[in-house]
Amino acid sequence: MSHRDAEAVFADRVVVVTGAGSGIGRAAALAFARAGAHVLGVGRRQEALDATARQYPGIAVFAGDLRADDVPDAVVRSAVERWGKVDVLVNNAGATALMPLAEATASRIDDLFRLNVTAPSLLARAALPHLRRTRGSIVNVSSTYGHRPLPNAAHYAATKSALEQLTRSWALELAPDRIRVNAVAPGPTESDALASAGLPSEVVEQIKNDEARSIPLGRRGEPGEVASWLLRLADPASGWLTGQVLTLDGGLELL
Repeated sequence: MSHRDAEAVFADRVVVVTGAGSGIGRAAALAFARAGAHVLGVGRRQEALDATARQYPGIAVFAGDLRADDVPDAVVRSAVERWGKVDVLVNNAGATALMPLAEATASRIDDLFRLNVTAPSLLARAALPHLRRTRGSIVNVSSTYGHRPLPNAAHYAATKSALEQLTRSWALELAPDRIRVNAVAPGPTESDALASAGLPSEVVEQIKNDEARSIPLGRRGEPGEVASWLLRLADPASGWLTGQVLTLDGGLELL
């Protein structure tokens, strides 16, 4: 899809992107905006969202914690009040948690599922009436570890596995409304996720190096590489594609 084609496709479309303050979410917000969309970038950190918005016109922001009960409805309401509709929901916000079974606690498990599973579900519910009107699209961001085992972070992997099953189930449930639901499952990608998990910088660098060595193509992914596929999945030209989980991991899944 050329830049000119993308701009024609997404002109005046309204796209909600969560986790837009960094990484894949920031890259997605910028990519949709460059393609002509009105973008509502959502995240917890106002400064990070503002930094995203400054990079390209057409991006508005909403700062809030998606784990709070009233925030998913408020996000969708903000987009509709500003632009009158919602065409695309990109459920990208999420957290990584290193949690060996011996260290698992109810509160940490609940918090992880609340952000990675419950919040996307409530956002999709809030957007549903508007997506029905626009025959829109939901794109979820899973992980290669949604379908690969991940020792010492099993609960994180379980949240992504749940998101992939939601993707397939919603695709069938919403097909009569002509709403398409797909997902991308990135492998290790450059982002702030490891640092945000509270790991020391030297540990983060070691993990990144180990991951790069384990990937057949020899490197971690870049956020823009994932964002380009989010656009493709949301593109109405992909109108016969639904219920799919596209793995982008440099061949890691093949091992």
